[in-house]
Amino acid sequence: MRRVKYGVIGLGFFGEKHVEVLSALPQVELTAVCTRREGRLQEVAHKYGVPRTYTDYQHLLNDKDIEAVSIVTHVNDHLQPTLAALAAGKHVFLEKPMAATTEECTRLIQALEGYTGAFMVGHICRFDPAYALAKRHIDEGKIGKILSIYARRNIPAAVSQSVLASISPFMGDGVHDVDIMLWYTGSAVESVYAQAIDVRGLAHPDIGWSMYRFVGGAVGVTENNWCLPPGTPFELDARMEVVGDKGAIYINSPGQPLAINTADGWRYPDTVYWPRMETGRTGALKEELTYFAGCILKGEKPGIITPEESRAAVAAVEAAERSAQTGEIVRITK
Repeated sequence: MRRVKYGVIGLGFFGEKHVEVLSALPQVELTAVCTRREGRLQEVAHKYGVPRTYTDYQHLLNDKDIEAVSIVTHVNDHLQPTLAALAAGKHVFLEKPMAATTEECTRLIQALEGYTGAFMVGHICRFDPAYALAKRHIDEGKIGKILSIYARRNIPAAVSQSVLASISPFMGDGVHDVDIMLWYTGSAVESVYAQAIDVRGLAHPDIGWSMYRFVGGAVGVTENNWCLPPGTPFELDARMEVVGDKGAIYINSPGQPLAINTADGWRYPDTVYWPRMETGRTGALKEELTYFAGCILKGEKPGIITPEESRAAVAAVEAAERSAQTGEIVRITK
């Protein structure tokens, strides 16, 4: 069986998750990893048996053996590595959000003109069975016309402490649910009104709420509270309610299907996105990367999400951030 020779650029928390999943996929040969931090580079390469290491992503992209890359750098560092990877003719999996601004997303889409490889932005919720099955029921007309959607994606303050130095809860997590809302409604965002609360005086506010009006008439609300109190027994509280004129759908993902009670208290580990099993990481991230590698092997363009859809999610969240800063409604479509 042919295997895709693959490299990973960016070895933070989620970059390592990519490495771990890819190293166990039978259709992938994880060939190289890249980060500017030499110590971290050697640590990850040794841990997962990756033969080639680079501190400069351009050197990795110059490696003719590598066919595909995951770009898992910080969102502010998405544009240049992705442009370089496309120019080098690599297949590109780019972690969400697509880029830091709508303008940068547009530059990436322009760079895709004439590009023949596989390109995909990693919106993992589309590979979560709960959200995917809900989409099928919506498309089958089971709940009729969508009237409203409420979503929340909240995390403990201890988890967000370092993250808020570089990204807001609107863009960091809100982009997930806005993308799902756009996917479910098949519509565009017309306007958004948002509010933020600064609790700890960090670079970005701890809490963000947004109300979106969609062109088709539906209303969507996203809640992103990155300041859940100490002792919170889970790392993610993600829920969605989709109300139509004929029915409703309720999603609790990842939920709490597994509860562990020890001397340290109750814990509810993730069983959906990247849980670790004896066979390695499984869950939605594995499904997502398996799908992308399959597209490469079959010579197909990824179709579960398009670059234009990824840009639309960034545009909506960027507008929410502006609304929270100004206190005004921000209109996107006319």
